Amino acid sequence: MRDRELKLKQASAVLGVRPKDLQNFVQSGVLRPRRVGGLYYFNRKALVTAKVAVYLKDSLGASTRYLTKFTRAVAQVPGFATGEAETVRVQTGTRDEEPLSILIPLRGLVAELDERMPLADQARDLPRGRKRAGWKEELRTALKQGAADLENVSQADVARTIKSYRRERRKPGLTVVAEAVEATA
Repeated sequence: MRDRELKLKQASAVLGVRPKDLQNFVQSGVLRPRRVGGLYYFNRKALVTAKVAVYLKDSLGASTRYLTKFTRAVAQVPGFATGEAETVRVQTGTRDEEPLSILIPLRGLVAELDERMPLADQARDLPRGRKRAGWKEELRTALKQGAADLENVSQADVARTIKSYRRERRKPGLTVVAEAVEATA
């Protein structure tokens, strides 16, 4: 599973973002997945880079310019794709200002990515052009199966599941490190 490449729609399902948001990251240059014949393929490193970009966007609301700089800097860390480092510290600033440090929980993000990897199989890509033969029957069968799976689920269970999902999706905590500097006279 480590060397598997996913298409954009599959990668968006694994990352938990809309395909359009992921496509915007690619088009603005924040992410640079492999491109073959107009299709983008995300390998493990590109997926982890995208996960870091989504994390920074959700946490900081950073512009694409900063997201590009941060993700490229983080991607250079040894063992980045495997999550060997527990946290990665990105530091930025100008000469006149104090540097800003951001801690990124890399190992946690990679673990979450590994946990969500089976979702790639459920997000099937449609072929380009016309719909394939039998797509209506396939959709009807899938809807019937989904309805059968939800027969024994109460409205309270649905509401409780939605609340727990939304609680889990809240913005992650961001740690900014401030280092003390001795004053010189």
